[in-house]
Amino acid sequence: MPEKEKQQNKKTNKLKEKLKKKQEVKELKQEVSRLKRIHSKAKSSAKAFKTEFKKSISTAIVAAFGFLIALTWKEVITEWVNITAGLSPIQGKLIEAIIITIISVLGILIITSILSSEKE
Repeated sequence: MPEKEKQQNKKTNKLKEKLKKKQEVKELKQEVSRLKRIHSKAKSSAKAFKTEFKKSISTAIVAAFGFLIALTWKEVITEWVNITAGLSPIQGKLIEAIIITIISVLGILIITSILSSEKE
């Protein structure tokens, strides 16, 4: 093989290697970009989960305190109704049910309006 052809082949091989390396670099950059997108999605999902978890825990704690308060007030209302309506036990239970219903409905309305105003 003449010397000129050998040099031409070396140049061609070097160019092929450079082209191959450029292609590999391009593929690696694409892979890095894809991994960054995946990382970003995972991070935002974890953040959303954390937020929802905190909301759920807060709701459960508030519900537990609400249940405790309701039980306490039930005892107070029952005692008051027993004293007030000592004449007829049925009438006393009716008054107790009406009072508890009114308090419960008012509580639901207040909580609903507070929660709906927080979302806006």
